[in-house]
Amino acid sequence: MDIKDLANQGKEIAIDAANAKAAQVAKKMDAKIGEDKPGLVDLVLGKALSRKLLVFTTATALLVWAGLDSDIWGMIAMCYIGGQSAIDFAKVWKG
Repeated sequence: MDIKDLANQGKEIAIDAANAKAAQVAKKMDAKIGEDKPGLVDLVLGKALSRKLLVFTTATALLVWAGLDSDIWGMIAMCYIGGQSAIDFAKVWKG
């Protein structure tokens, strides 16, 4: 082997390594494109407040200021909290 052969062999190794790295980066980018990003409101509510607490607060505000019936307030709270709990359970079960 002479120097040209070694240089060509080194060049091929470098090209193969670059192609492998490019394939890894492309794979990561494809995975990130498929991710669902939460909206701004979801991020704020997820960090600051529980959605269940937000529903409770909204229903209570309507109860006080809009004359919402206490039975309707209870139905709103039970439906949302029960529905959200079922969704959370399904997400955990699904994996």
